[in-house]
Formats: sequence, C-alpha cells, structure tokens
Amino acid sequence: MSEPVVDIRGLHVRFGEVEAVAGIDVQAHAGQATALLGRNGAGKSTTMRVLAGLVPPTAGSVRVGGLDMRTHNLEIKQISGYCPDVGGLVPRATPWEHLQLSARLRRLDDWEDRARDLLERFELGDVAHRVTGGFSHGMGRRLSVVLAALHEPRLLLLDEPFDGVDPIGVEATMDVIADARARGACILVSTHLRELAIQACTDVTVLRGGSRVATVDSAEMAGEEGARAYRALLD
Repeated sequence: MSEPVVDIRGLHVRFGEVEAVAGIDVQAHAGQATALLGRNGAGKSTTMRVLAGLVPPTAGSVRVGGLDMRTHNLEIKQISGYCPDVGGLVPRATPWEHLQLSARLRRLDDWEDRARDLLERFELGDVAHRVTGGFSHGMGRRLSVVLAALHEPRLLLLDEPFDGVDPIGVEATMDVIADARARGACILVSTHLRELAIQACTDVTVLRGGSRVATVDSAEMAGEEGARAYRALLD
C-alpha cells in the first residue's frame, strides 16, 4: 500500500490535567475514508482538531502528505478541508457569503458553479441568501460540509457531519465522501453513529477514553455481529 496521507503516531493531547488523547496511532490513505468511531469524550474531535491545525499535539508525531504538522501547519491547512463539530459559521452572513469568503481566501477561480451545485445537493439553494443565524442545527451541519468540500481538498476532515442531519443531508454527505474518494482524496469522518460510519467509510478506528482500541475493515462492524463487537470494544 502507498504511503499514508495521514500518519499519526503516539499522539497525546493534554488540556491541563486532562488527557484528551492518550497515545493513539491512525493511518489514512488516498482514495479511502476512515471513520473515527466512539462515544462522546473518546478523543475523536480533539484528534480532528489536531489534523485541522487548531490544537497542537502535546506529544507524538502528526504528518499529513509527508509534512510535519509542527513545522508545516499552514501548508497542511491549504490542502485540507475541515467541517468542525460545532461552530464555524458567522450568524450574520449568508451561505453564499461564506462561500465567497472561502473562495477568496483560497484564491479559487470558477468556483461559483460548484458552489451552486453543492448548495442544491444539500437543499440549501433556497436559503443561499439568508443569514445563518436562523438556521437549524442540521442546516448548519450541511453548510459546514459544503464549505469543507468546496475546494476539493486532498484531505477532507468531517467531524460529526451526520449529527442532527436529516436523511437528505446524510445522503448528500455520503455523495461528497464518495466523490472525494473517486478523485483520490483522503477522508476522515468522526462520528458516534456506527451504522453511518460503516456505510460511509472503508475502515473504522474505534476510540475509547482517548485511546485506540481497534482498527478494522468497516464490514467487520456491520450487522448484529458488528454491533456486538463494537459494544465489546467500548466496555
């Protein structure tokens, strides 16, 4: 197998006396989608924030596309798209204004057609010029995925993209993941929803209490047998 796009080894993240991530290893490859699966507090979002360049590692090695996160933070952000688990939207700005700003910051050309297509796929076309302050949680989640995917990043980070999202939004997010895989991107999806994790991803890394307890092919987590295996890993 080719070198991983994401190569995390011995990652520790501490906030004061709290160790949010306790020495995990994660490898993710181009053309694949990897799920970080676990309950709340497992360390999923903290790991994603490290990859997004928002939280520095306390210890361990984090490399993306062969670049060290400690010394190439900006370069890694340029090849990544990040959907945070909460926040990230400006309440007084519209979806179109969010997309305009993202395009300008990333110096994108000819982005409008893709932006319109993504908004329509996520059923946000009719609210493209409404401020996001009145959006439901699910609408905000959908817009965050759109913003992460707009520039077709080499690394797509989706933190809890299915949380509070209706079936149409789930399907659109699945399509974004499939499209990213087809063009050879690396995708990481954090979620506490086992069935959606195995539907969206090729492999699953299970986290518990800030530690990695297993990495398996997503098919091994499917069905009743997979549910029993998952519960055993969390106990």
